[in-house]
Amino acid sequence: MGFMYEVPDYKKLRVIVDTDAACEADDPFAIAHALISPKLMVKGIIAEHFKEAGSMERSYKEIETILEAMDIDVPIFKGQDGPLSQDESVSEAVRFIIDEALKEDDHKLFILCQGAITNVAKAISVEPRIKDKITVIWIGTHGEAPCKAPFTEFNSVNDIPAANLVLSSGIDLWLVPSHVYITVNIGLAEIQRRIRPCGKIGEHLFKNMADYNISPYAGWTQGESWSLGDSPAIAIAINQGCGHYHYAKAPYVADDTSSVIKEDNPQIRIYTDIDSRYVLEDFISKLEISYGS
Repeated sequence: MGFMYEVPDYKKLRVIVDTDAACEADDPFAIAHALISPKLMVKGIIAEHFKEAGSMERSYKEIETILEAMDIDVPIFKGQDGPLSQDESVSEAVRFIIDEALKEDDHKLFILCQGAITNVAKAISVEPRIKDKITVIWIGTHGEAPCKAPFTEFNSVNDIPAANLVLSSGIDLWLVPSHVYITVNIGLAEIQRRIRPCGKIGEHLFKNMADYNISPYAGWTQGESWSLGDSPAIAIAINQGCGHYHYAKAPYVADDTSSVIKEDNPQIRIYTDIDSRYVLEDFISKLEISYGS
């Protein structure tokens, strides 16, 4: 069974998914959501580091695993090996971002960032012309300044200079801060009951989550639930009205990931909430349509 509806071509978007896929267990859900959404033309998936040695390569391998489980062929590109301060090379992912952004195409290009924002920052530095040709949706920071960090915000802390470069760049940036992305909650029981039966990808998503949940890396979680915090990047691209937003000055990210006022930073779109029912139900329904029995 496939989709019984169509999306008009003029409403479709070109997207690049930038993901630290092997870092936690939520990225694979967001990747799968993008790949089975008719509105999104996924031009490529980029492996992002999460500061640990070899983390970009691990993300790349996890992306390969997801694509194999979904039986989908999409180009994958290796990103920067680490933060801007540690990797001065220009990765294949950065070259891909630049090439795709400079293409003549009526479909707007969105880059959906689910981790550190190193690859986008590097691409802007190498080719500033792309700033006017892309929209970036980023899961990161504690949002509008001033805001003291209630905890260390993971995506920004993995490359604070890259975060501040993008935040100050003037790019069309849609920010999904921590107090918003943590609200996309799902129970492991629902994942087992509704997602696990959906083919190889459903089994992988469930097992990956269940295994991570009992690992020592998940000590901060509640025990039988998870925040699919990366999924809003996909859902907002599909439906930018699935949450409320306003425009405000982009924050400056301090060393402790607090949001600090920087008067000369540009205005950006900042989401203040997200419809988690829509985000989760849209994904699960599409997964059931595409891979359910």
